[in-house]
Amino acid sequence: MRALTWQGKHDVRVETVPDPQIVNPRDAIVEVTATAICGSDLHLYDAVIPGLHAGDVLGHEFMGRVVETGPDSTLRKGDKVVVPFTISCGACFFCRQAQFSACDNSNPVESQEASELLYGHAMSGLFGYSHMTGGYPGGQAQYVRVPFSDVGPIVIPDGVPDEKVLFLSDILPTGWMAAENAQIQAGDTVAIWGCGPVGLFAVQSSLLMGAEQVIAIDHYPHRLQLARRLGARTIDFRHSHVLEALLEMTGGLGPDAVIDAVGMESHGFAPDNLLDAMKQKAGMGADRAHALRMALTAVRKGGRVSIPGVYGGMADKFPLGALMQKGLQIRTGQTHVQKYIQDLLKRILDDEIDTTFLISHRLPLEDAAKGYRNFHGNQNDWTKVVLTP
Repeated sequence: MRALTWQGKHDVRVETVPDPQIVNPRDAIVEVTATAICGSDLHLYDAVIPGLHAGDVLGHEFMGRVVETGPDSTLRKGDKVVVPFTISCGACFFCRQAQFSACDNSNPVESQEASELLYGHAMSGLFGYSHMTGGYPGGQAQYVRVPFSDVGPIVIPDGVPDEKVLFLSDILPTGWMAAENAQIQAGDTVAIWGCGPVGLFAVQSSLLMGAEQVIAIDHYPHRLQLARRLGARTIDFRHSHVLEALLEMTGGLGPDAVIDAVGMESHGFAPDNLLDAMKQKAGMGADRAHALRMALTAVRKGGRVSIPGVYGGMADKFPLGALMQKGLQIRTGQTHVQKYIQDLLKRILDDEIDTTFLISHRLPLEDAAKGYRNFHGNQNDWTKVVLTP
């Protein structure tokens, strides 16, 4: 089959790789009909996430048709399914708590050691990402093996266009969980750093959850325009002092909740971020946490901090004093997709949530390298790329 493979920093190629096979009784094989490039894929493209091997198949946002099932799969051949990017067994301690992205059984034993050393515990399995998360081949391919197919995939009614539901695989539930983690109450002001796909869905979700005012912060004009269309007020950090602007927009109080939808490669002109960028480029540090530092400084005393943005290692100059002295609450984590996917599918089918506004480019899988190059280098115009094998 044809699949997009990682070969090194800024080097991805569509190659012919072996077709996936049924390995375990709960497996299914899905023929991919649509897949997407995620902002967190760019961390792999930039080679700042450890644990990648040359030839790894990328992609964790995908959907398709079931073509083969193991004897214990609950799917049927021909089912149209969206597959969560998190691989979860459904039976371990964490899955029983609906903490599906913390599954204890989806990361093979042979690939657990690296994440245990870095994080203290083995991480759960993810499609198309680091070998610290299992090294599972991803969905930017013609076919994918889906483990625990009786737990993860959701069957989509026939007649529903792929593009309407594709983002149930990751970024829509991630934006929704980001807003839920912010514990939004009616009348709240929520500030969101980053108007990429997750940030925009966090804007949409925050407003649906009752926020009175959502303030979106970025520097790409088109992305800021999309945020305004959703109902947010915006700040361009190139032309405004963000902290001063937020105080002015909140009557001197600060936002009730903040969401860092940027993660480990945040932009910024402050000296601390420039130093982070130099260290990251030299391989001396993993995370540029400028957006998170600003969010912790900006949020009001007693406020809530939600972090859906991906971080992979250590961050310097973390404002621990602000966190403690202001009495802040932090909630973060990979998304428990299976917890939210049924409700969000219903909201899509009821036209309560629109997802297609985000798509800027559609390409065949063979042009995936072009999609990565442009999504990385022209984020103002390339807001979301959908690939079709």
